[in-house]
Amino acid sequence: MFGAALPATHESRALAVVAGPVVAAGARGLPDFADLAEQVGPAVVNIRTTERVRGARSGAGGAPEMDEDMQEFFRRFFGVPPGQMPGQPRPDPRRGSPRPGQTPDEEQQRGVGSGFIFTNDGYVMTNAHVVEGADEVYVTLTDKREFKARLIGADKRTDVAVVKVDATGLPSVKIGDVSKLRVGEWVVAIGSPFGLENTVTAGIVSAKARETGEYIPFIQTDVAINPGNSGGPLLNMRGEVVGINSQILSRSGGFMGISFAIPMDEATRVADQLRATGRVTRGRIGVQIGEVTKDVAESLGLARSAGALVRSVEAAGPADKAGVEPGDIITRFDGKPVERSSDLPRFVGNTKPGGKATMQVLRRGNVRDLSVTVAELEPDRARRAASVPESSKPAPTVGAISGALGLAVTNLGEDAKRELKIKGGVRVETTDGAAARAGLSEGDVIVSVANTEITDVKQFEAVLAKLDKSKPVNVLFRRGEWAQYAIIRPGK
Repeated sequence: MFGAALPATHESRALAVVAGPVVAAGARGLPDFADLAEQVGPAVVNIRTTERVRGARSGAGGAPEMDEDMQEFFRRFFGVPPGQMPGQPRPDPRRGSPRPGQTPDEEQQRGVGSGFIFTNDGYVMTNAHVVEGADEVYVTLTDKREFKARLIGADKRTDVAVVKVDATGLPSVKIGDVSKLRVGEWVVAIGSPFGLENTVTAGIVSAKARETGEYIPFIQTDVAINPGNSGGPLLNMRGEVVGINSQILSRSGGFMGISFAIPMDEATRVADQLRATGRVTRGRIGVQIGEVTKDVAESLGLARSAGALVRSVEAAGPADKAGVEPGDIITRFDGKPVERSSDLPRFVGNTKPGGKATMQVLRRGNVRDLSVTVAELEPDRARRAASVPESSKPAPTVGAISGALGLAVTNLGEDAKRELKIKGGVRVETTDGAAARAGLSEGDVIVSVANTEITDVKQFEAVLAKLDKSKPVNVLFRRGEWAQYAIIRPGK
């Protein structure tokens, strides 16, 4: 479960951890966090959200009533109080609780999270999921002053939100330099786990730039983070905010030693846009990408697996106009190396729409520099998968070499070439043996072999004839709109 505003929950995810060698360190005194907590604590706030009840809670669209046996089941195994459905907020004795038969438009507590004041005129940063779906947002300071806040904007992709309270002269945090953060460095979190305001926990940075399938590279820590900590600051030992506590990995729903924080360089970039326009604009170039595997890297002569494999190119999109082709490997974008495929969306997204950038691509063993004009990211559109027309197909050709690889191929018709926007290639009719094990199947279109562009069946056989029959060979093929590499290993 991911740490979130109470009672919001996210799907649980487990992570297998492999123990590594323990490196002995010299004895050092443990740090004292008291001064840091005293200095930064007043700028950390509790965020309470409410929603307006749209109808009666019973019999009018509210939660259904449970019989006694079901109530006892949830009480014993999940700790849910009688009369409360799983996932509903627990009653808060300080602020009242949901009551049966509430009238429409009556406020009901929705969740509790954390945040921090980053300007003394009342701008507060938190997580987008803390304020998502809230009708009202309340910000409470450590001196017990409470303000009704105005939502300035929220960005789900990075999980960053900005709210504003009408006050001046407020205590505010200092923003730290994430690039100077080191693995093993002590860090501190302040927030409201389970609604317990201004709680301080400490730990170390476990990893940087941790990819979890999200848009941003997280800071991983072992700082105790629990539901309600979301949106609170992660601080270095100088009392500077280096991240926003956002998620945990857990099998139980509670803290299990792995927490994630949004790096402040990413969060600040988003917050600045939210303050300026209320929304975040991101760049796009119109490509679908995949990982460059170790096998593909070795077959292409790369020293290591790096870059982003272009699997498809949007017709008439920015990348298409720049000359990018399916099967290209993007190794640099705007001067920055693309180490992993996940780097590319972040680099492109952080580029201002309308701006130009230079991309370095690897195509059939040759490096090319392409200039692309970045467009603005828009909602995903349905994509039609291209296919090879079935009509007028010649009989499959099985040469001596391609037969040994388990392939029967035919020439492509002009209609198929136009459909796929390619100049040549051969269509796979049947596969067996090594080709089938490599993942090739009927209907795939082979466009290059061993970094050599394929024009037709005759040239395909000629290219195969020159290869070392005992060594693996890389094949770039199209499957509809998608391009990918296969490594055919003869005799295996």
